[in-house]
Amino acid sequence: MHVTLTHYLIASAILFSFGLFAVMARRNAIMVLMGIELILNSANINFIAFAHYGGMHLDGQMAAIFVIILAACEAAVALAIVLNIYQQFNTVNVDEVDTLKD
Repeated sequence: MHVTLTHYLIASAILFSFGLFAVMARRNAIMVLMGIELILNSANINFIAFAHYGGMHLDGQMAAIFVIILAACEAAVALAIVLNIYQQFNTVNVDEVDTLKD
């Protein structure tokens, strides 16, 4: 069986759907962050697949590396925010944290 661009796009769409579900349905901030990571990884699959099959050569790989660096920075900052929220409110549920003025 020959793997085509359609296979990569279907895998990316499934991964994006799981990530979107995790962001929309979960209350736990850590699960929301994991959903965002899934969405970013689905974008990476698209970048690499279009670079390979679309003739972009290294442009897709460079965009994927940029997204990986962005995801690492996002994870570090977001986890610091979640730890700070946990220290203030003793919960990581995003529905229970409604005041950030204090």
